[in-house]
Amino acid sequence: MEEKKLDINSIIGFLLIFGILMYMLWQNQPTPEELEAQEKAKQEQIETEKKASEQNQTKVTTAEDYTSGAVSDSLQLINLKNKLGALAYSETLVSDKKETYVETDLFELKFNNRGGYLSEVKLKEFVDFNKEPIYIVKDNNASFNINFGTIESRIVNTKDRYFTPTVTKNGDNTIVSMKLKVSETKFLEYRYELKKDDYMIDFTIRSQGLSDIINSSQAVSLDWNLKTYRHAKSISYENRYTEVVFEYEDGKDDYLGQQEQTDDTAEDVSYVAFKQHFFTSILLADAPFKTGTFESRNLVQDEEIDTVYTKAFVAKLPLELSGGEINKTMDWYYGPSDFKILNAYDRNLDEVVPLGWGIFGWINKYVFIPLFAFLGGFLPYGIAIIVMTILIKLLMSFVQYKQFLSQAKMKILKPELDAIREKYKDNKMKAQQETMALQNKAGASPLSGCLPALVQLPVFYALFQFFPSAFDLRQKSFLWVEDLSSYDTVANLPFNIPFYGDHVSLFPLLASIAIFFYMRLTTGQQVNTQPQQEGMPDMGKMMKYMMYFSPIMMLFFFNNYASGLSLYYFISNLISIGIILVIKNYILDEDKIHAQIQENKKKPKKQSKFQARMQDMMEQAEKQKQAQKKGKR
Repeated sequence: MEEKKLDINSIIGFLLIFGILMYMLWQNQPTPEELEAQEKAKQEQIETEKKASEQNQTKVTTAEDYTSGAVSDSLQLINLKNKLGALAYSETLVSDKKETYVETDLFELKFNNRGGYLSEVKLKEFVDFNKEPIYIVKDNNASFNINFGTIESRIVNTKDRYFTPTVTKNGDNTIVSMKLKVSETKFLEYRYELKKDDYMIDFTIRSQGLSDIINSSQAVSLDWNLKTYRHAKSISYENRYTEVVFEYEDGKDDYLGQQEQTDDTAEDVSYVAFKQHFFTSILLADAPFKTGTFESRNLVQDEEIDTVYTKAFVAKLPLELSGGEINKTMDWYYGPSDFKILNAYDRNLDEVVPLGWGIFGWINKYVFIPLFAFLGGFLPYGIAIIVMTILIKLLMSFVQYKQFLSQAKMKILKPELDAIREKYKDNKMKAQQETMALQNKAGASPLSGCLPALVQLPVFYALFQFFPSAFDLRQKSFLWVEDLSSYDTVANLPFNIPFYGDHVSLFPLLASIAIFFYMRLTTGQQVNTQPQQEGMPDMGKMMKYMMYFSPIMMLFFFNNYASGLSLYYFISNLISIGIILVIKNYILDEDKIHAQIQENKKKPKKQSKFQARMQDMMEQAEKQKQAQKKGKR
């Protein structure tokens, strides 16, 4: 066998190849700058991998405790599906951004991506009594939820699920779409369309491709909750005008009232309003909800302690399915409780403003609101109240004249009426008959004095409703008053007086003084016309008590009311005093009235049907009384 020998040429070849390789390695070694860049890239890669690892390690526990990072592997998706069912896909789209912000000319809005609903509503044009911005929704005081069952026997609450937001423009309108996705083509969508210079937001709830997920045999419920924020200086006064209002059965409207806790149900509900004193939230449906359940709970037990919220409201409304899908077109209104704004929508929203029922609301809508809007268009609002009061009192002055004339006639007849009662003191029925006959002949009757007073009542009550509801008075100043829609303060007390408060308001004090002098004039006249009857209360004493009691009641009752209302009563009673003094001193002549009464007594006077019936009833009663006496004998 030939022995192998080391080939010198091979050795030289290997040495050359090795040398070439070493040369190439030396030529291609990185520069210091390249080494630094490589090290930086390496560190960035490490940080990226670390963040991804942290996100992947976020643990899903319950439906209320969701991951904040995207699901990156199939195992986690399987775990989510086991816990959340078909809607687990939405949790794979969670981003670090929790809210979607949108701004318009009137609003600053935030939409909660967890739940898809409005989590913050700021009205840009208004501030509260502390000059802080007006928020209707903020800091979890509201929730909006759709509750439904799935074919997997799960219960879904949309407020707990992640919605994917998109914001687009359609001309001047801003469209916010919040989608709870089952897949890219299957979803539940909340669609909001915000219009320029409009407090009404178009709102649609619709589903796509969920007919095989939603269990149509179970009810689908829309739940809306709100705790109303305090915006006014007096939280108790504001709370008095904070309530749930709803429209049902094609135009009827109702409200829950002011109890500590109250609820109600209705059918064919067109809208539900969570009304605060001067601001309101309204959910309106294009097609009525089949039913509605409403609740209200008072949150102000102690005005010194409970200073943030006024009431808690709840509305539960059913959503009907069509072909297994949800498709409900609605509107949201967030804005002032201003009659002019609400009435302009022509959807019966003016009923949200408490102007009074029946004739009282009619007087406010068609007389006082247009009149005050006209005067307020060119006068300061305090002066507009005074001018409006003067016009109303002048218009009603003929009523006061009739009332005072009736009282003057009764005063002149009083001696004759006293004589009749004395003559027939043992025969009460005969005394009543003769009294009525004399009053009929003389053309004087207590009813003729009462009827003019009754005519004034609708005007009085309408104005009592008008001033607290007049949004235009909000934060308008006059003389020492900073806000005509709230109480004025000329002195703060170091203590709180029950039913009165811890401050002194000047306009209620002035109004009380004016009421005292007005009642002193009118009560004195009435006392002189009311003879004392045996067995009856002393009317004179009662009227004197009223003369003192009414001003005190006014002082306590209105100390926390709107100063605009107290200003009206002050001016109104001053004018009434002036009218009475003019009538008494320059118009009515008691001698002429007495002569006229004597002339009327000479003329044959035909009884009215009412008077004839009354006399016949008294005669029948007298006959029965006499018959009973004979029977006892």
